[in-house]
Amino acid sequence: MNACPRCGACCASYSVDFSVCELEDMGGQVPSGLAVEVNHSTCRMRGTDHLPVRCAALTGKIGDTVGCGIYEWRPSPCREFAEGSDACQRARTRHKLPYLD
Repeated sequence: MNACPRCGACCASYSVDFSVCELEDMGGQVPSGLAVEVNHSTCRMRGTDHLPVRCAALTGKIGDTVGCGIYEWRPSPCREFAEGSDACQRARTRHKLPYLD
């Protein structure tokens, strides 16, 4: 069972850095207005660049029902993030959500 549509803890726990090549202005798909520049080759999703962390594309309430406003165009770190991974479990713990089996 996919817990992600009810969780969202990862989107409110980690910085999301990715190549500027993934921005739509550079030929990619990530909406450029949702990213901030880190350096000449790296950018970061807005909202994950400060505390408390919460990605600007995240909608809903953590642990209840969440969604990604740019799911189809999300950057590679989001595409690669694995449900149930150590990073997932740490994020869930930060938000007082139960451990996934």
